Amino acid sequence: MNSTADVWAKVLSLMETDMAATTIHTWFDDVTAVSLDEDRFVICSPSDFKRDIIKSRYIPAVQKALRELFSADFEVVVLGRGELAAYQKPAQDSFLPGTEEYTFERFVVGSSNKFAHAAALAVAEAPGKSYNPLFIYGESGLGKTHLLYAIAHTIHQNHPEYRVVYIKGDAFTNELIQAIREGRNQEFREKYRAADVFLMDDVQFIAGRESSQEEMFHTFNTLYEAGRQIVFTADRPPKEMLRLDDRLRTRFEWGLPVDIQPPDYETRMAIIKNKAIRRGMDLPEPVLQYIAENITSNVRQIEGTVNRLLAFQNIMGESVNVDTVTRAVRDMFKNKAEFLPSPDVIIEEIGKFYGIDSAALRGQARTKNTALARQIAMYEIRRMTNLSLDDIGREFENRDHSTVLHSIKRVEKLIRDDPELAEIIKDINANINSRYE
Repeated sequence: MNSTADVWAKVLSLMETDMAATTIHTWFDDVTAVSLDEDRFVICSPSDFKRDIIKSRYIPAVQKALRELFSADFEVVVLGRGELAAYQKPAQDSFLPGTEEYTFERFVVGSSNKFAHAAALAVAEAPGKSYNPLFIYGESGLGKTHLLYAIAHTIHQNHPEYRVVYIKGDAFTNELIQAIREGRNQEFREKYRAADVFLMDDVQFIAGRESSQEEMFHTFNTLYEAGRQIVFTADRPPKEMLRLDDRLRTRFEWGLPVDIQPPDYETRMAIIKNKAIRRGMDLPEPVLQYIAENITSNVRQIEGTVNRLLAFQNIMGESVNVDTVTRAVRDMFKNKAEFLPSPDVIIEEIGKFYGIDSAALRGQARTKNTALARQIAMYEIRRMTNLSLDDIGREFENRDHSTVLHSIKRVEKLIRDDPELAEIIKDINANINSRYE
């Protein structure tokens, strides 16, 4: 499906409401769509004379139609006969490969994310001048990473000489461990402390990691004192990161903490419409409403729904209606039993968090650390799956249901009495859930 051509066809159709058919026929009949990316729509006319007329008279009409389609403003570029080949020359390697679509122009703004979007845009346009650090927090799938990528792309576009470094919190920890093992500590430090812009996604994963927090403390100080821009994202505000060093928590709050909330109905409708049209789909209003009413808290799931519909339509050749939507995405609508995490995934993630092999967690090892991790695994499996106590026991070398029940009750008590353990389990849950996004 040629989505750019489809968009151009829709633009022409919308323009017909304000312009005479003869005008459109005269100036646009042989115009073709070249590309649609970020905030720019490029078209080409084989006649330089027509190109000049379109540029001087009709660009506002094209922009109006695009705004109606996408609820966003676009720059319209009109190429002439001799300009197309030069425009289509292969571009340089992309910055942050695979993230090209995550720009400010493609971020749908609503009441739930307006402040975060405005703060991120201000940072991107004047890095290091204000809101330093910027700390964006909110639940998974609401657009935090999108804003982080958008900041990176904008700064890279405006300041190609800047060194922009992006890293996830858990990757920072793993990279540090590897650097220590290989004696590359100085190389590791230079990589991050020489950055002009430092972006860390999911910073909550360094909390409780002594070496990572120590490294982050010195990295932060070096960058901040040099006036370099720092941006973090997390699933909670700094004050709720109970395992985070106080000195880091204080620094994270020096700048501007902003939150992103789940999108309201109108924003969900705009997101669905925007993503569908960019993929060349024209979803009927009842379908838009059905998706917006059923997926209420996660932008990433909305995007997944549109992708599933596109695949369903391409593979099955069926028109998209409410029945199609229901069949194509039924596992995303309120029936959690169909996409519960497996015991294997839960055990693997808990083992990874504690640095314990899955086989040891399932086995008979009785060290204090392993025993607690095993009890947490039983607790999490009970909480996140439909398995019975006996079923859970079979996952751990046939332990009986009384042992499982004892483990669950112990962890429940520890969570009530130990805020730090409660935070650990929250981090483990985030890791498990991220496997199913």
